[in-house]
Amino acid sequence: DGSDRATEWGPMHLLKDLPSFKNPPSGWLYNTNNWPWSAAGKSSPKPEKFPPYVENGRESARGRHAIRVLENRKNFTLESLLKSAYDSYLPWFEKTIPSLIQAWEQAPTDEVNKSKLAGQIGILRTWDFRWSVDSIATSLAVFWGEEFQRKFRDEIRQSGLSAEDYVLKTAGEQSKLQALAEASDRLAKDFGNWKTPWGEINRFQRLTGDIVQPFNDSGPSIPVAFTSAIWGSLASFGARPYAGTKKWYGNSGNSFVAVVEFGERVRALAVTAGGESGSPASKHFNDQAQRYANGDLREVYFYRTQLAGHTEREYHPGE
Repeated sequence: DGSDRATEWGPMHLLKDLPSFKNPPSGWLYNTNNWPWSAAGKSSPKPEKFPPYVENGRESARGRHAIRVLENRKNFTLESLLKSAYDSYLPWFEKTIPSLIQAWEQAPTDEVNKSKLAGQIGILRTWDFRWSVDSIATSLAVFWGEEFQRKFRDEIRQSGLSAEDYVLKTAGEQSKLQALAEASDRLAKDFGNWKTPWGEINRFQRLTGDIVQPFNDSGPSIPVAFTSAIWGSLASFGARPYAGTKKWYGNSGNSFVAVVEFGERVRALAVTAGGESGSPASKHFNDQAQRYANGDLREVYFYRTQLAGHTEREYHPGE
């Protein structure tokens, strides 16, 4: 209440008052748009040392994944860091899928979804929680997670829990099974079979130079294995269907990706979504698309000696 002096804001915080740290003993820092209390592992700032309003978020599945690949590592190379950045594990499903399987196991034999979902549960039971383009389990898990959050969006919000915790702590057994049944029906309706590999659904497409892409199922596209960051994928590909499409096309997440090594000389690998050119007529419009989908980053040329054999043309101002 702006008319109540008791609720007025106090003086501005200084930068030193914010959660921050430099050269933490852990040897690493990360940021996945989550809270700062785990950003350097055990060397992170302690939340009890700050006012509660400084940060009211929570840890994410992607944050947990980052810690998993970074902690207790002191020997990263450019290549091993890149490999870690594309680690295929999806932590969001690590406990929620077992809870779904348990719900199916405990369902009565005459439960309508017991027989309908036997095949789906069989596939999910043997899944290692890793994405790949040929993974049917990834398709089932992502569609189940999306359907569950769609059906129970209001309940999740009112509970104050994350969607993941809601599945584990609050959701009824029947609600988990019903979401999987409806997710399976959606897969069958949109793709002809609930046994659809993830790569047939999750696609990269760049048809025009428009900022807002006109996605089209009849146009060329490339399968992408990695998923939305929601599920804990470090390599993030925010995809969904659009008007007139069944396939999911990405328009957020990884765009420019780079791993950099500093020393006497700088060395780096990078990739840009699609290519460097915004003109569909250019050979550089989509020449990085497959690299992007595969996590196959190109070498970055920092020094003139590296340009030999790679220069198409030169421009000198004034000529």
